[in-house]
Amino acid sequence: MLAATLLSGGALAQSADNATVAFLMPDQASTRYEEHDAPGFIAEMKKLCESCKVIYQNADADVARQQQQFNSAISQGAKVIVLDPVDSAAAASLVKQAQGQGVKVIAYDRPIPATPADFYVSFDNEAIGKSIAESLVEHLKATNVEPGEGTGVLQINGSPTDAAAGLIKKGIHAGLDNSGYAILAEFDTPDWAPPKAQQWAAGQVTRFNKNILGVVAANDGTAGGAIAAFKAAGFDPVPPVTGNDATTAALQLIISGDQYNTISKPSEIVAAAAANVAVQLLKGETPKAEVTLYDTPSQLFVPAVVTAENLKAEIIDKGIAKAEDLCGGRYEEGCKKLGIIE
Repeated sequence: MLAATLLSGGALAQSADNATVAFLMPDQASTRYEEHDAPGFIAEMKKLCESCKVIYQNADADVARQQQQFNSAISQGAKVIVLDPVDSAAAASLVKQAQGQGVKVIAYDRPIPATPADFYVSFDNEAIGKSIAESLVEHLKATNVEPGEGTGVLQINGSPTDAAAGLIKKGIHAGLDNSGYAILAEFDTPDWAPPKAQQWAAGQVTRFNKNILGVVAANDGTAGGAIAAFKAAGFDPVPPVTGNDATTAALQLIISGDQYNTISKPSEIVAAAAANVAVQLLKGETPKAEVTLYDTPSQLFVPAVVTAENLKAEIIDKGIAKAEDLCGGRYEEGCKKLGIIE
């Protein structure tokens, strides 16, 4: 479902043929960029503009490296740069630099609040945060886990330099703050790094122990870190933990009962949308959207919450992942229980 409908405004028509477009992603801590976003973008660009050249690079969470990659893309003649920033604040100067040279910038996944890009394409990050938090709260209530004095949930946010993480964090608070379940402690995870989330969660397990009723983790990597911390401390079962991205590892953790939810947001959808916007910009057209975020015309997609109850319908039946890729080895029994395989 689209939260905004993309329209095409008129301008002097020009050809996109043989143009260069750059697709610059922020890190490798999340596997989605290599496995889904980049292949999705490249495939859609090939459909829309077979003669166009696509430069793909990943900054591996290094702000300076991303700046070098950005400069390199411009020097290689890129007319449109799709940028998922390592540091949303630092990216403002890159947008200004590009626009000063007539290069269009599409903010991707993570917004760039300080300086409007030419367009922004993403899933609705605030809605993601609210959805995973509300899903956890509903689960706690449905399983008769009552809030009590000294009990509550942990909140593990994403990188403090990522504006999208800030939106997810805002959404999580919207889902938790009036839920009746206290936030025992909260952490902004540098670079979204799972080991840092695990280290912090381990400290909270020591501090709060059985008073932890659940964990709202902002993505699957930080969720996996939290789950590892509970397991290392001997928790069986692990308190319900949320996630986001529907990575293979997270889907298997849901199948095994160790993770409560994730967010299905097939990155190929936003990658294809970004490619469509890029080609419109190359042709001199002005993409328009019904939504504006940070003074930037935006296209936002609303994703689905996935739990064990609807994993088959949302993931397998929709072709987002294959049963054979999820159900091998120790996950076979869980897949049978959920009706994914016979």
